[in-house]
Amino acid sequence: MANTHNVTEFIFLGLSPNQEVETVCFVLFLLLYTAIVLGNLLIVLTVMTSRSLGSPLYFFLSYLSFVEICYSSTSAPKLISDLLAERKAISLWGCMTQLFFIHFFGGTEVFLLTVMAYDRYVAICRPLNYTTIMNRQVCAMLVGAAWVGGFVHSFAQVLLIFRLPFCGPNVINHYFCDLLPLLELACSDTFLISLLIVANGGTMAVISFVVLLFSYVVILLHLRTRSSEGRRKALSTCGSHITVVMLFFGPCIFIYLRPSTTLSVDKMVAVFYTVITPLLNPVIYSLRNAEMKKAMKRLWIRTMKLDEK
Repeated sequence: MANTHNVTEFIFLGLSPNQEVETVCFVLFLLLYTAIVLGNLLIVLTVMTSRSLGSPLYFFLSYLSFVEICYSSTSAPKLISDLLAERKAISLWGCMTQLFFIHFFGGTEVFLLTVMAYDRYVAICRPLNYTTIMNRQVCAMLVGAAWVGGFVHSFAQVLLIFRLPFCGPNVINHYFCDLLPLLELACSDTFLISLLIVANGGTMAVISFVVLLFSYVVILLHLRTRSSEGRRKALSTCGSHITVVMLFFGPCIFIYLRPSTTLSVDKMVAVFYTVITPLLNPVIYSLRNAEMKKAMKRLWIRTMKLDEK
């Protein structure tokens, strides 16, 4: 394996060749990443400390927020530090490690979003059996399955990429290590590997997206028999989840389910799903959820009282 990997490091081209633009981007992305960590951490702490948020919905939401922090942290810190660096380098092993964790946390998020759709289906379509079906043990098993699914998905992707020989160019036209830019640098035929990568990642995303759509179609059909107040409450919780799903799946499907190209727009789309979507998650779930806003307010009041003491 060592003989086929003559390249020991990769060089990122980054977001822009203009140093002034990258300096502005440094300040912007530093603020955005700080907001991602603080916003999602606030949701985790709120759910952990609030007795009123003990339902499975908030249990899954706390894990989703934790995954968002981890997912963004796989690329954002490196991006921020590279914006001020003249030479944006990463070792071969560092590249493979970054690739693994990006797809590990990304795959886990896909499965978590699917689990949350199932939770909404049970809560709305089978409300009398909700607490029995979605008990604590089942919820823990579903979260565990999401982590295992993300690991299997990521391990398969990295294994496919690591088998490729990198013996020539080492310049990646991106700001982090991802599948398509690395495929372009391999000094061998990548047609079969590309198909396997799409079969693994793309198929997982499409199937999960179809399951999500099917779940919400069933929910919407079921809501026709509810009162207007019941429909309003159900759609309020579902609306936040649907928004997050569209924001996450849309860019991912655009990137991974089309022929490999060097479109400059790919970087902007990647920024959207690695930075913007994790930032919007706490905003969407807190602003559209009255219980979450009340719990955050109570947490803030308790914190202020502790500071006074």
